[in-house]
Amino acid sequence: MDFKFFLMELSTKPIKVVAAEVDFTAYVSIDLSVGNKELEKFDTKCSDSWTKYIEYFLKSHHKSIAFGGYLECRNLYDRSDYFNQTGSFNSRNIHLGIDLWCAEETPVMAAFDGVVHSFADNTNYGDYGPTIVLKHCIKNVVFYTLYGHLSRVSIMGLNKNTQILKNQVIGFVGGSKVNGEYAPHLHFQIIRDIEHYQGDYPGVSSQADLEFYSTNCPDPNLILKLPKTIE
Repeated sequence: MDFKFFLMELSTKPIKVVAAEVDFTAYVSIDLSVGNKELEKFDTKCSDSWTKYIEYFLKSHHKSIAFGGYLECRNLYDRSDYFNQTGSFNSRNIHLGIDLWCAEETPVMAAFDGVVHSFADNTNYGDYGPTIVLKHCIKNVVFYTLYGHLSRVSIMGLNKNTQILKNQVIGFVGGSKVNGEYAPHLHFQIIRDIEHYQGDYPGVSSQADLEFYSTNCPDPNLILKLPKTIE
């Protein structure tokens, strides 16, 4: 079975991975691509500036959670050497997950039943910070979900192979001091083959590697089912 079709058929209703009590009417899509000229008006290297921008965006739209970003080409990663290599074709600036921008300490929930595959605190500048990867086996199909930019408390006392239930709170959104210097948000990503990674997996691709990563990491909205036109 085609993996994308398999994911799409897993649920007919939207799935929440943050803030169980927040209705989907409080979500709004956000554009953080290179085409958004508003991002040129503040210091994108500064997490405080990003936080103020996200807070203003949510307030002006009268919403609580902003979402989006799959395969979005962003200048956001230019600030960190961790993402950049010689030549724009090799620089990693294409986002492979969906970001859900919301308040620090917002609860994060598992998308499906599964087990803890791995976890880590990825401390590179611009990296995930505390991260949890869950392993799922549904209808004999094995795949993984990654939850990045969490609080450090989220990975304290965690153990591999711990059983996790769908909708179970597995952590909380971290602040900029621990989440790689970003405004608070959850990076949610689906991974078909986790390869050798533990508590980590590339969340941003170069143009050179995009064919592989876009196949191995399909659009999370196949399961989240968040309408792009929410306003």
